[in-house]
Amino acid sequence: MITGEIKNKIDQIWDTFFVAGVTNPITVLEQMTYIFFMKMLDDKQLQEEDNARGFEQEEVPNPTFLVGQMWKNPETGVEVPYEQMRWSVFRHTGPENMFNMVRQNVFEFIKHIGTGEESAYSRYMKNAIFLIPNARTLIKVVDGVDSLDMNNRDAMGDVYEYILGKMAASGTNGQFRTPRHIIRMIVELMEPTPKDYICDPAMGSAGFLVESVKYIKKKYEMSFYVSEDVLHMKTSMINGYDTDQTMLRIGAMNLMLHDVTAPELAWRDSLSEQNEDQSCYSLIMANPPFAGSLDKGNINKKILAYANTTKTELLFLAQFVRSLELGGRCASIVPDGVLFGTSKAHVAIRKEIVDNQQLKAVISMPSGVFKPYAGVSTAVLIFTKTNCGGTDKVWFYDMKADGFSLDDKRTAINDNDIPDIVKRYHDMAGETSRSRKEQSFLVPVEEIRQNDYDLSINKYKEIERVKVEYESVESLLDQLDHIEAEYVKGYGRLAKMLEQ
Repeated sequence: MITGEIKNKIDQIWDTFFVAGVTNPITVLEQMTYIFFMKMLDDKQLQEEDNARGFEQEEVPNPTFLVGQMWKNPETGVEVPYEQMRWSVFRHTGPENMFNMVRQNVFEFIKHIGTGEESAYSRYMKNAIFLIPNARTLIKVVDGVDSLDMNNRDAMGDVYEYILGKMAASGTNGQFRTPRHIIRMIVELMEPTPKDYICDPAMGSAGFLVESVKYIKKKYEMSFYVSEDVLHMKTSMINGYDTDQTMLRIGAMNLMLHDVTAPELAWRDSLSEQNEDQSCYSLIMANPPFAGSLDKGNINKKILAYANTTKTELLFLAQFVRSLELGGRCASIVPDGVLFGTSKAHVAIRKEIVDNQQLKAVISMPSGVFKPYAGVSTAVLIFTKTNCGGTDKVWFYDMKADGFSLDDKRTAINDNDIPDIVKRYHDMAGETSRSRKEQSFLVPVEEIRQNDYDLSINKYKEIERVKVEYESVESLLDQLDHIEAEYVKGYGRLAKMLEQ
């Protein structure tokens, strides 16, 4: 959690953009991300220079800003000393000079920066536009950001998640953000490890990837700091794709601020022929886009082999099966229609997961979880890729509360099934004796097959009906007669009193 002081600073920066006329929340987040990156580059080199002096080294290996050399702006052809583009230098040159330097040169520099750890973010800068309108706005933003410790990645990760929360709370671009507590629930269910290769093929702001890193750091605190594991976490462990360059920039920054400096991120349509991923990830967690259709000519034919459809919610499930390695696990949020749809494609993908893979759990979530952006009912499907079946009993859970009201306001409440879900999922032995009248229960795979692979919880849940005895009509009429008589008697007494 961020402190009140830092929270106030971020709120002030956010308000500065709005006062300057930059009112689209995702644009504000983008512009803040650019400024963060400028400071991070200089802070990183300042730290490396301090380390070099401590070890009595003359030079920093592979510096971002080359000492005593000039950088040629590829857009204008103007040569600028690298030193002048450093945060610690330009912020002291006065408002107008700083504004011109940042807009004309520093921003172009981060768009064209070379390879290295920075490239995880900068490779998606091609279409970026600097939209801070004037020197007055820039200096307020720079002053606010300058007070943040970019080297404290845990704190900066919290800061960035707070900003993402502000973007979602503004009511715009909420489709890019799965609620943080739902992401955390799924990560706790899947228990990622330092050896995993984790992927989100519809990554957005990288919420699932970031939460996985946080989980691993916390759980493996004593054993994690082995060099190969650290290198793996910073590079090949984390994989994500998106078709939106803006979200790739935001997601890459989110990961950098959680100490993942060179993740495998790509601008890619996960459902197209350009996606060659097959049997390469040990864990997939995602909330892919749904309620949409694609041109079948653009869909990867290997995905269509699982489900011949144009519906994105089914195609993504097929791609998850395809891209998992044997033994790989998947947890995906899906709309309820995936669970009971009767089309050939709906049945085919459910049959694939039940018969050819190992379906473990179906967690039904209430329709208000994604409000105010969407009111659709959803569920979490959890399965393991085996290519030889293995589904025995499927665990169903009927989530009724997630800790927040299910209206558009989504205010915090005490009722919360998430701790119970995580606890019960990791103790399946304790679920065997539960009846279908309870909130969670197991269903044999044969029964699911007999029901045409229907995975909706209401198909199997037993509703306990209690017989209610109502009073007879005669008794009710007698009561009404008595009430009426009392009324007439009282009315008569009142009339007599008024006559006196």
